[in-house]
Amino acid sequence: MSLYHFHVTQIKRSAGQSAIASAAYRSGEKLYSRYYGETSDYTRKSGVVCAGILLPSHAPPEYADRETLWNAVEQSEKHPKAQLAYSFDIALQKEFTMEENVAMVKQFLTDHFVSRGMIA
Repeated sequence: MSLYHFHVTQIKRSAGQSAIASAAYRSGEKLYSRYYGETSDYTRKSGVVCAGILLPSHAPPEYADRETLWNAVEQSEKHPKAQLAYSFDIALQKEFTMEENVAMVKQFLTDHFVSRGMIA
């Protein structure tokens, strides 16, 4: 199985972006940023099909919590021009059910990122 479309966007402080706000938007959640001292609330956002965190075996288990993970990222990256994360837009295939598409994306993320020690 292959993906039709794959687009990558960088989340960067120099562009005025917050990893917490980006994660809240993409997951449709309400998250608090200790770095910026503000809450990003996207609980009324529709269209979130699936939101999860895939951890490599060496990652701290508390990083399975989105707010904990992204606050740790914001805290660890000190530089004002820090690149905090990547965002991937992956087009789903209409020939497959939503469950099949979600499974395919999770497998892709596991094979290409988590297996290399990254959190997805």
